[in-house]
Amino acid sequence: MDKIGKYEVIKKLGEGATSEVYLCHDSFNDRDVALKLVVEEKIRDSESGKLAKRLFITEASLAGKLSHPHIVQIYDAVVDEKLSYIVMEYVPGGTLEPFCDPATVLPIDKIVEIIFKCTRALDFADKLGVTHRDIKPANILRSGESDIKISDFGAALMSSTEQTQVTGIGSPAYMSPQQIKEQPLDHQTDIYSLGVVMYQLLTGVLPFQASNNFSMMYQIINVEPPLPSSYRKEIPLAVDRIVRKAMNKDIERRYATWGEFSFDLAEAFRNEHLAPRTQEVADTDKFNIMRSLSFFNDFTDAELWEVMRISNWANLPENTVIMRDGETGDFFCILASGEVKVTKRKKLLNVLTAGECFGEMAYLARSGNERTADVSTTSESQLIKIKTEDLEKASDGCRHRFDRAFMGILVERLALANTRLTSV
Repeated sequence: MDKIGKYEVIKKLGEGATSEVYLCHDSFNDRDVALKLVVEEKIRDSESGKLAKRLFITEASLAGKLSHPHIVQIYDAVVDEKLSYIVMEYVPGGTLEPFCDPATVLPIDKIVEIIFKCTRALDFADKLGVTHRDIKPANILRSGESDIKISDFGAALMSSTEQTQVTGIGSPAYMSPQQIKEQPLDHQTDIYSLGVVMYQLLTGVLPFQASNNFSMMYQIINVEPPLPSSYRKEIPLAVDRIVRKAMNKDIERRYATWGEFSFDLAEAFRNEHLAPRTQEVADTDKFNIMRSLSFFNDFTDAELWEVMRISNWANLPENTVIMRDGETGDFFCILASGEVKVTKRKKLLNVLTAGECFGEMAYLARSGNERTADVSTTSESQLIKIKTEDLEKASDGCRHRFDRAFMGILVERLALANTRLTSV
């Protein structure tokens, strides 16, 4: 097979009960893609085949809708009687399954960061009315050391449709008690399933051990699993508590929102037992710092993740010169913490604190980007530095947010200047 539709086939990546997955090249957009092809012969004239086709159509209907850095993007979908396929972002790193064995578990800080990113992606999906319903390591792809992308939304429930909840979908070991009991489901079933994934990544074993699905389902409903730290002693108590709350059988005692789950993960990450002992700022901290800054008030979660991709972070000591009057500049900065002063010929012009930006004229002017003042730290400070050429390559939505933030700051500065002039 050389082509599927307009996509050039490079090689076969794998196959399931009703579909085959190929690595293909999209020559129009000059990118490699993963193409999931329905094998029509395997889904004809059977109840399981009809269900498989229904799940395929569900996933295809999400094409272009779940655009998030930690969700596999669906670029294209074709569904007809002769040929049905979905074209997706290709993620070469594989799934999280290889790290679910006691001999190959990841460092605890990496696991917490991975689960944090999953919570943000699933919160994004939930806000669009999408509940995944089949969260498991096989459906979480690794795209970097601690970067992930959630895949396979075929089993998803969507609040925007007249969809009837089909029961029996999902992997028994990761199902919530409510899913097993065939009760109405919402995002809290995904919270439970992600708790199971976190348990397995931390320990290398599933929370419930069973020889068959019936025994597994009984335990999920009736038995409390051992704490993760009983398998891996270095797991902090805070992480034990997070897993237990995510996996609580009682919905009223489980995390009510993805935000609560994310917050506890971020707090645990900052615990001295988890935070990496380096100068590098972890993604969990970057995200939460930006979310707290006024500059990023109007940015969506997806846009914040994009900012993280194009920015460099630095911790600077007091009295560090960041910009010099007369020099050309190809970057601007947002102050994450600390304080900087803006001076001209040793005369103080302004003092900036967390959430304020400086050097933005390097981006707004586009040419002739010569600095017009000196900028230096007056205390230990954390900077978010963004090169103008990197912002120019960002998505339209992300650039639009920066433009609005810059305009707001310029208006405030003009108003302040007018006030000073009238008071003279």
